[in-house]
Amino acid sequence: MLRFILRRVLYMIITLFVVSIISFIVIQLPPGDFLTSYVSQLIAQGVVVEQHEIDALRAQYGLGLPVYQQYIRWMNGIFHGNLGRSLEWNRPVATLIKDRLPWSFTISLVSFLFVWAIGLPIGIYSATHQYSLLDYFATFLGFIGLAVPDFMIALVALWIYFNRTGGVIVGLFSPDYISAPWSFAKFVDLLKHLWIPALIIGTGGTAGLIRTMRANLLDEIRKPYVMTARAKGITETRLLVKYPLRVAMIPAVSTIGWVLPGLFAGELIVSFVMGIPTLAPLFLSSLLSQDMFMAGSVVLILSTLTVIGSLISDILLVVVDPRIKEAV
Repeated sequence: MLRFILRRVLYMIITLFVVSIISFIVIQLPPGDFLTSYVSQLIAQGVVVEQHEIDALRAQYGLGLPVYQQYIRWMNGIFHGNLGRSLEWNRPVATLIKDRLPWSFTISLVSFLFVWAIGLPIGIYSATHQYSLLDYFATFLGFIGLAVPDFMIALVALWIYFNRTGGVIVGLFSPDYISAPWSFAKFVDLLKHLWIPALIIGTGGTAGLIRTMRANLLDEIRKPYVMTARAKGITETRLLVKYPLRVAMIPAVSTIGWVLPGLFAGELIVSFVMGIPTLAPLFLSSLLSQDMFMAGSVVLILSTLTVIGSLISDILLVVVDPRIKEAV
């Protein structure tokens, strides 16, 4: 197992290196750069910008260097714990990310736990009670969750909450606790607000997991080895957990690596709608303004989440089915 994990970690490092190169190049593809957009905005506002000022800024941020030199400069800073300086915010990228990443991680983690805590048991129940009333209801919810966009669910949630209470569920804290120091009361207030965006973001993933588990488990419980085990007198619960459930979970476990960036993508629109200070709106703003250091850092974080998720998937797959370790 240790050799298997070390090999996967090595693949992870190589993948991150390649992704960092590709992402940095892609960010540079649009015509112009941050200064081009910035100067255009100043001119539109009637501000006179001298050419020597533009040249000084270009030299300060290294925008006049070839792309490969900008990449080397950026990566050298990363190895020394410096993600660069945001061109749009004129603040260190690490500071901006540090302020928002914990909220993005918290919401994504809670959403991930919600997906598995709800989707897995419902999927198992739907497969073992096929064509029951709850199975039809779970199937209906699954289709709704896959068909309705997250931002639409967020808007509906805002509307329902406003009609019932007369207030709005914007942000992660009530107005009285936004600037207050951390306390148990503030933590409870956070929990009151946190479950709503986590529920909305995790809806699509929950619906997908329900459908995946139901389809795979239905296929497994009809196979001859299950019928043979049942004929030997094994109880239904033990039979389900020991044999078909482990096999049916393989496709679901293998997609954990896609869940983390998927939750981040869902968080982007929901964060805008509900006014949550996460990393996603900052990422979109950096793309629109061509703030390459900010955008590149966020892409690198997303890539790291993806490969970490893939590593977790590989380890869990070996736990679920030890034959996989021998095949790779």
